[in-house]
Amino acid sequence: MKKFAQIAAVLISSTVAGVLVWRKVESDRLRNDLWNEAEAISAEQDQAQAAPKAQPVPAQRV
Repeated sequence: MKKFAQIAAVLISSTVAGVLVWRKVESDRLRNDLWNEAEAISAEQDQAQAAPKAQPVPAQRV
């Protein structure tokens, strides 16, 4: 009975540890995805600000 309890404890603790690691990995993956998306949007905004805006050119008088 003692051996069974030890095996059960090891299996339960291993399962809990595996679930916690899986949740951490998924959380980090989601955070990285969000950071990558934010960086892409920031780069697009930087390009839009850096690009010279078209300004009307006054017509030449003859």
